Amino acid sequence: MADTSDLVFDLVVIGSGPGGYVCAIKAAQLGLKVAVVEKRRTYGGTCLNVGCIPSKALLHASEMFAEASHSFADLGVKVTPELDLPTMLGHKDKTVKANVDGVAFLFKKNKIEGVTGTGRVKAVGEVEVTGEDGAARTLKTKAICIATGSAVAGIPGLDVAFDRDTIVSSDDAIALQKVPATMVVVGGGVIGLELGSVWSRLGARVTVVEYLDKILGPMDTEVSVAFQKLLVKEGFHFKLGAKVTAVTKTETGASVTFEPVAGGAAETLEAEVVLVATGRKPFTEGLGLAEAGVAMDKAGRVEIDAHYRTNVEGIYAIGDVVKGPMLAHKAEDEGIALAEILAGQAGHVNYGVIPSVVYTSPEIASIGHTEDELKKDGVAYKVGKFPFMANGRGRAMLHTDGFVKVLADAKTDRVLGVHILGFGAGDMIAEAGVLMEFGGSSEDLARTSHAHPTMSEAVREAAFAAFAKPIHI
Repeated sequence: MADTSDLVFDLVVIGSGPGGYVCAIKAAQLGLKVAVVEKRRTYGGTCLNVGCIPSKALLHASEMFAEASHSFADLGVKVTPELDLPTMLGHKDKTVKANVDGVAFLFKKNKIEGVTGTGRVKAVGEVEVTGEDGAARTLKTKAICIATGSAVAGIPGLDVAFDRDTIVSSDDAIALQKVPATMVVVGGGVIGLELGSVWSRLGARVTVVEYLDKILGPMDTEVSVAFQKLLVKEGFHFKLGAKVTAVTKTETGASVTFEPVAGGAAETLEAEVVLVATGRKPFTEGLGLAEAGVAMDKAGRVEIDAHYRTNVEGIYAIGDVVKGPMLAHKAEDEGIALAEILAGQAGHVNYGVIPSVVYTSPEIASIGHTEDELKKDGVAYKVGKFPFMANGRGRAMLHTDGFVKVLADAKTDRVLGVHILGFGAGDMIAEAGVLMEFGGSSEDLARTSHAHPTMSEAVREAAFAAFAKPIHI
């Protein structure tokens, strides 16, 4: 590691995930002298290395395999697909490499100093970096940004012995060397359903064990119920309202023991692989935050103000280590906002308009309030819905599952939330975000011309349904 003890930076970012690397690039673009500390040998954090990017590569590849197995014949394409798992995993690895190499290129392009090693706050204005060889260096800086992301949370109250082969976390589930005949997924959230989908499509019998009485926790209930029915049709099995009390390795794999939350007899499921996907926790260990006097909340997150400042002068935090949804794009938005603030500009994030996407097949995308939230808060609203079954492009592509749901204020017609269950939902949700950023109404959306035939016409039709009537049903 190069000796940078005598260098003085405007900003040192600890962590090179989406929040950290985007913050660094934006700050450099605004004229700041920036360094990024990363403990991995490659940039990109969990998202690019073992999370968002590799999982999406496998989701797409497995979806193509499933379509070739079940849908191509209906389109007049006769094939007999054969799974080549090593090549599929190779595609995943190539995708990861392209993305992490891309971040390294952007650092070089923007003259950002990349420092490999484990970083910690040594003192106000100083970050100590320890390399693999044990040598320590100190980076002197005007501002420090904590952007270390999150880590696998495990199961609260249980000591789960991950072995990377039989009892696995999401980090390991993207690299299984064979398709298990059976898999139990502990956790019915986004990560569990996405990775469960990958292995289900490739031939595993997947059972999801979830503590809540619905999958996808905070997701709009109507959407999550409809989606669960589609997953059941695809071969998923569900055990809802179930509290896991043990995850144990066996001679043939592993077992999961759980009991009904409402009370009742315990049950045990055996499987070749158990995936524990019960969420993530802020990664703040070993960063020297307590020693520096940085305040933390009860959930282990770094406490910040509206400008991402901690209670310690010169130390800031963004992304998964602070409050809010653990989403890569939320971290990116915060990174840009912080860079702008440090450069003397007015950085801002609208937390009411951050989309959430589940990259299964079909996808789910959500932005703004759910119907459950509006009911709970006593907000008068109206609903507009439109099914993809009535969408011409959906019929042409055999992607007719799901619907679009638009929630608008009953008096002003301002759109309060949009929820999409369907093919390409993750891309279609963007227009709802733009609309809501400008305080648009369902009528505004309905009167905006949409190309025909496209899947996005269903979004327009749902908007028509909210303020008047849909045209095509």
